[in-house]
Amino acid sequence: MIKLDHVTKKYGTKTAVQDVSLDIAAGELFAFLGPNGAGKTTTIKMMCGLLFPTSGTVSIGGHDLCRDGDRARQLLSYVPDQPFLYEKLTGREFLQFIADMYGLSRAQSAQRVAEMIELFELHEFIDDLTERYSHGMRQRTVFAAALVHEPRVLIVDEPTVGLDPHSVRRLKDLLRRQADRGTTVFLSSHSLDVVEELADRIAIIEHGRLVACGTLKALRQQAAVDGPLEDVFLTLTRPLEDKVTKP
Repeated sequence: MIKLDHVTKKYGTKTAVQDVSLDIAAGELFAFLGPNGAGKTTTIKMMCGLLFPTSGTVSIGGHDLCRDGDRARQLLSYVPDQPFLYEKLTGREFLQFIADMYGLSRAQSAQRVAEMIELFELHEFIDDLTERYSHGMRQRTVFAAALVHEPRVLIVDEPTVGLDPHSVRRLKDLLRRQADRGTTVFLSSHSLDVVEELADRIAIIEHGRLVACGTLKALRQQAAVDGPLEDVFLTLTRPLEDKVTKP
């Protein structure tokens, strides 16, 4: 469902992403990790069609985002790390706006909006202006909007920031449920415990290059670490001089 084929992105003389290739299947919950500045956000923006690669191709559902971007974007939803809402709309109006953007009929959108309100328990505030929403309320509304057109690909960037434990648990259940239903979930997060619990496969990017990709078991073998994902991640991304001097 998601394919990056030798993707490179340069900003002038700076290379943000270097020769990254990924092939992510339908129904896979795929985690994307890396230190700050590693190239995660640039990669995600290319997957969403917000940036185009300098070289290589990015495809969603077989549609090249450069040549057939409209069809590719119709298949996906993107939830950024800072949830954005039009603050002079109510939550219900925002969900309806998103449904209209994706071309749902009035009957379809009415059904889907009602289902999302029920799923995310938005009843208490759905008809309030979103400018009054707390962070948790915003996050729930943004996720409802992301799923209203039943995307085949869900790209999520740092979804647990600012959420209380109850909301984090609900979010983890939601992501796993979406993947189990066949949606490809691409998760970028610094919350390694969440990734360790949920991910089918994990990729780690550092300085724009992919340094590891596979199951947690495979990454443990690569890092020669028999421990939690945090230890594996720190081993695979430690400074080059440490890798040379330490066993």
